[in-house]
Amino acid sequence: MRSNTKIRVGFKWSDLGQSESFAGWRHDKLSAAQGARILEPVEIADVAHPTPAETKELARRCEETNFALYESALCDDGSLLIAEALRKFASTFGLQIAEKHRSAGTLGVVALQPSSEAGKRGYIPYTTRPLNWHTDGYYNAASDRISAFVLHCVRPASSGGTNQILDPEIVYIRLRDENPDFVRALMHPQAMSIPADHTANGLVRPVSTGPVFYANKGTGRLQMRYTARSRSVNWRDDPLTLEAKAFLQDLLQRGDPLAMQIRLEAGQGILNNNILHNRTGFEDGDAADVSRLIYRIRFHNRITRSDPWQN
Repeated sequence: MRSNTKIRVGFKWSDLGQSESFAGWRHDKLSAAQGARILEPVEIADVAHPTPAETKELARRCEETNFALYESALCDDGSLLIAEALRKFASTFGLQIAEKHRSAGTLGVVALQPSSEAGKRGYIPYTTRPLNWHTDGYYNAASDRISAFVLHCVRPASSGGTNQILDPEIVYIRLRDENPDFVRALMHPQAMSIPADHTANGLVRPVSTGPVFYANKGTGRLQMRYTARSRSVNWRDDPLTLEAKAFLQDLLQRGDPLAMQIRLEAGQGILNNNILHNRTGFEDGDAADVSRLIYRIRFHNRITRSDPWQN
């Protein structure tokens, strides 16, 4: 099943007055998000070479709801084979700029699985512990922000390891419906600050200060920079900002009705414009070759649509 919603943003994100263009966009976004809850993943015969029909449907879903689920036969644990296929897959959607992550392996692909390696030890994505709500790269500098990523499951956990996902544009609607000034506060250039990260080897990452909501420079679409963590994050000392933060945290803890719960199985993945997500804790086998393994590639540009896909 698919929707025919066309999402058109005819207003500025910072223009918080009531308008017909916002009302129409709001209606279309909520309708598309509701419809996405009953869509089956897009079946892809060859991840490295998606067909025009597969590509069009994945791009359409990302245009409407900022994410698309897919399933394929690509679940063999051949790291080079999978890395090459995923990079080709991403390039189909204009995702050419891969993040230079310290844990990136072949072709910029990061293997997310429990690890005791020095560069990964102590970081929650490389443990079986739960991950709180966040967008990827919330700690990055403004010049290094993450706008899209791909997650691909090679092996699921024995139990657990379920993700919840939520479109940031839906969160924008919830905050704006509650109090437009909440959005204004979270668009402030000093709304959220992540302190510098130090290790035994010295400075790894400088302090990162910026807004929670901002417009993507390349497309004008809304992006979100957020973490629900309570430590190693500083919020602007402003009553409205703190009230907006509290409302957002409560919304995510209570659960938005348009959030989706997903447990990726082998060969399944998600293509997305850096949506909000979390992960439950999980149980796994002791051996590395049977533990949960997710491949991730992050990009600084958003998913794009070329002329052949336009409706």
